[in-house]
Amino acid sequence: MFMRDRLLAVCSALAVSCGAASAESPNLGRVATPAEFAAGDISIGPDGVGLPPGSGTAKQGEAVYLEKCLGCHGERGAGKPNDQLAGGQGTLGAGQAPVKTVGSFWPYATTVFDYVRRAMPLNESKSLTNDEAYAVVAYILQINGVIGENDTIDARTLPAVRMPNRDGFVPFTGRK
Repeated sequence: MFMRDRLLAVCSALAVSCGAASAESPNLGRVATPAEFAAGDISIGPDGVGLPPGSGTAKQGEAVYLEKCLGCHGERGAGKPNDQLAGGQGTLGAGQAPVKTVGSFWPYATTVFDYVRRAMPLNESKSLTNDEAYAVVAYILQINGVIGENDTIDARTLPAVRMPNRDGFVPFTGRK
C-alpha cells in the first residue's frame, strides 16, 4: 500500500510539473497565413463588396427552398418551427406587435445573402453553393414582393435591390 501511495505521489508531481512547463507555451498551432484569413473572411456588407460569383432566380430558389428550408421556415416563408421569412409589411411602428421578416425589417438584400450563405441551412451551415444562396435569397425576396419571379440576382444586381425597410434604420456615422 505504501509503495502504491508513493507511486501515485510521484505521478502526480510529474503531471503538475509537466502542466506547468506546458503552460508557458501551449503550442496550440501556428499563425494563420493571409490566405487562410481571406478564406474565412466571407462577410458581405450593405454595399455588396465581396459578393462571390454566381447567380439565381426565385424559380430556381424555390426548388432549393423546398429541399433545404421548408422544414424550418414553412411554406412560402410562413414560419414554424423557426422564424417567419415573409409578410409583416406595415407592422413596424404601427402600434401592434411588429412582425420582423426579411420583407418588413431587413434593410439590405446583401446582408440577407450574407446570413443565408453563412448560417443556412441550420443543420449544415455554409453548405449552400453560391448559386444556391443567390437563388434562395431571390426566392425569399420574391415571396416578399421585393423582386419578380424571373429577376436574376447576382453580385451586380443584389446591391441595387431596394428593401422596403431601407430607410427604417439610422446609419452609424461614428462618434462625435
